[in-house]
Amino acid sequence: MGGTVGILYNKKMVDEPIDSWGGVLWDEKYKDSILMQDSVRDAFGVALKYLGYSLNSTDLDELQAAKNLLIEQKPLVQAYVIDQVRDKMIGNEAALGVIYSGEALYCQQENPNLDYVIPKEGSNLWIDSWVIPKNAENKEHAEEFINFLCRPDIAKMNFEYITYSIPNSAGQALIEDDYMRNSTIAFPDIDQLKNCETFNFLGDENEALYNELWREVKSK
Repeated sequence: MGGTVGILYNKKMVDEPIDSWGGVLWDEKYKDSILMQDSVRDAFGVALKYLGYSLNSTDLDELQAAKNLLIEQKPLVQAYVIDQVRDKMIGNEAALGVIYSGEALYCQQENPNLDYVIPKEGSNLWIDSWVIPKNAENKEHAEEFINFLCRPDIAKMNFEYITYSIPNSAGQALIEDDYMRNSTIAFPDIDQLKNCETFNFLGDENEALYNELWREVKSK
């Protein structure tokens, strides 16, 4: 599976087109109606991208700037959430939420007033993968299982169950619902991804730095 992180917004509660992280997530008129991810890399990814930096930055000045931006935003945030963003957005309890694309697609099915955008500054393009350990005792069976998951009919069933994107064009073609099959949330155009990056492991020292800066944001 794969997907992106973006902004889910309620078209009846937000009165302008959304195309940027900063256009709305730091706008005081949406105070107490913004949901942010309670995740260090996702939160910093939003701030870093808004500032024009890589979401894999290890530059202390850039990270401090991102921290300060998140602290500036904090009084506007209703809550830092993960799974709860889905229920809150479906229930019209917030106008805006940072969310994973598969969750956004599910929310949109439940509440047609919701729409999703990958901001123009770029975002996290993430990938969920199956891997086989080097010391696996049943490598052949693991390969058979992965082959099974890559069958178009199985990929299609997985997509319909969890609404996360499948990198399987034959499986996509089997999706019966026209809207789901052609959804740019699930299957974005390449132009939507041009400024996106995947997260890198930054090393233990930098991971600890991110966590310390995140604690400073949360404690303010």
